[in-house]
Amino acid sequence: MIPEQSLNLTGKVALISGAAVGIGRACALALGKAGATLGLHYYSSAQAAETLLAELSALGIKAVLLQADLSNEAQANAVVDKLLAETGRLDILVNNSGGLVKRAKIEDCTLADWNKSLDINLTSAFLLTKHAIPSLRATESGRIINILSLSVQTGGANGGGSYAAAKGGLMVFTHTLAKELAPYVRTNSVMPGTVETQHHEIHSTPEMMENYRKQTPLGRNTFAEEVASSVLFLASDMSSHINGALLDISGGRFLR
Repeated sequence: MIPEQSLNLTGKVALISGAAVGIGRACALALGKAGATLGLHYYSSAQAAETLLAELSALGIKAVLLQADLSNEAQANAVVDKLLAETGRLDILVNNSGGLVKRAKIEDCTLADWNKSLDINLTSAFLLTKHAIPSLRATESGRIINILSLSVQTGGANGGGSYAAAKGGLMVFTHTLAKELAPYVRTNSVMPGTVETQHHEIHSTPEMMENYRKQTPLGRNTFAEEVASSVLFLASDMSSHINGALLDISGGRFLR
């Protein structure tokens, strides 16, 4: 028999990378409302991070702002160390930080852009996770949730190949961690569909967004809050026997 399960995260500490906007922001609100104390990492979105901190504070949710370039090992380590100094523990890690550098077919992709894509989407998760592992393991019930992209299915349509390769690496990284860290840490990933966030306001045209909606059986794109609900499920003991899984949140877009 297993103990009674719930979505309650009271007493837990969650670190969310790229927490200031989009999916990260939605995850912060979802995990915070479930009772978790939050470490809110951001890189350049200082104003958005401060706004989120104020919103969480108004809801009675404890949170710590953590600014860093996560592709820099010293800075990534400092994020974990500062959160531990403030809270004394780490239970949940959400590797959300990342993004598309620029749209370019592989033959037109520069080495600098390729390396930057790997740095912000994959190396950042590796560095943050590596330093967090001892603390996650110490709880004997740690959780890691990696945020993927539908590009792992499409191969990076419309010039997103370097981004897709990085997210594909993060998917395999999920499987590696699921084996290496069990039974004391569970690692899973979520694969959102096209999410209605600032990311696509920058990188996708209105025509592209409408086309994505037409490709989805549910007739619309994904909302960040829907991704966050799935992250909350994987972070909670409601998912106690799920490890190494990929949760597709795309409205059935890849049904064959």
